[in-house]
Amino acid sequence: MNATKDENASFGFAPVAAEAKQGLVNEVFARVARRYDLMNDLMSGGLHRLWKDDLIGWLAPPKGRAPFALLDVAGGTGDIASRFLGASGDGVRAVICDISAEMLTVGRERAGEGERLTFVQGNAEALPFPDKCFDAYTIAFGMRNLTHIEKALAEAFRVLKPGGRFLCLEFSAVETPILDTLYDAYSMNAIPALGALVAGDAASYRYLVESIRRFPDQKSFMGMIETAGFERVRYRNLTGGIAAIHSAWRL
Repeated sequence: MNATKDENASFGFAPVAAEAKQGLVNEVFARVARRYDLMNDLMSGGLHRLWKDDLIGWLAPPKGRAPFALLDVAGGTGDIASRFLGASGDGVRAVICDISAEMLTVGRERAGEGERLTFVQGNAEALPFPDKCFDAYTIAFGMRNLTHIEKALAEAFRVLKPGGRFLCLEFSAVETPILDTLYDAYSMNAIPALGALVAGDAASYRYLVESIRRFPDQKSFMGMIETAGFERVRYRNLTGGIAAIHSAWRL
């Protein structure tokens, strides 16, 4: 559930004041930034790499020299933007916008910064960009950490050009019987234990698992995207619904 002015937000399973959530989330990512990609590999058995490849494949980046600008939100370590640039022609550029200074630092160290790739610190709920300036907007595993999802969707709509594409990769509701039970047991028990072992931080990974449970299911999120003004909204389940990609257009 999203927070309104008079409501609490959810920080994992814990209710917190809406104005406090972003600071708590920032603390989580400040602690895990250096181990973030390694933990993604361990937690997903490397599947997150295939899911991100699927996202880029569905986006189908342009191969030519025509100008094309991608905004990758909550993409601090550069995974999505690097894939996008690697699959694109010379005319494209990517901007990574993340609220976490620590994640941006890791991204700059790994991906570099130059004419085709820039990093900007900013909040997904109040993006520091003018209207209608990007051809595509991506967000991978970041939407569920926001306090007001509807504000982030409105901002995505605002900064996209008419004809622009929205793509969100996020953990979702498992729709395959038996897999749902196995995944629930694994994620609630093994992932915090991995966090303690590898990153020395079980609490942050317990929050990340709990945040998955709090995120809207595929059809509910689809409705939120439509409410924000997007059209041609669809989704694809990945690995039985452990993750899903939602696609939409600003027409």
